[in-house]
Amino acid sequence: MLEKAGYETTPSSTTRRTDLIQAVQFGNAEDMISFCQSIQHHSPIDAKATPIPGPLPGYDGDVIMAAGTFVLGASIELSADGPVAPPYTAYVQGGLTFAHCKVAIRRALQSMIN
Repeated sequence: MLEKAGYETTPSSTTRRTDLIQAVQFGNAEDMISFCQSIQHHSPIDAKATPIPGPLPGYDGDVIMAAGTFVLGASIELSADGPVAPPYTAYVQGGLTFAHCKVAIRRALQSMIN
């Protein structure tokens, strides 16, 4: 979906996968932040929370982290995070079900368009 919407993904949809992490380049801070916030808003836990970029030790600038997970710190559940700096890459990973991932990512794309 993200490739069809014009975003560069690594690995691409035609590349053999070896991991569950999907890097998505947004090209600008606004799309990246909107995407991560929407992933949080469509998560099973803390859906009402709105992640905002902020400082994080080990990073030069602000980082945004979205993870509405059942277990604190779990990355096997749907999450999206990354440093808010060029090339504005968010790392999307996990997801308990295909349906949940599909709905959350579709809604995130819609939020960027709006």
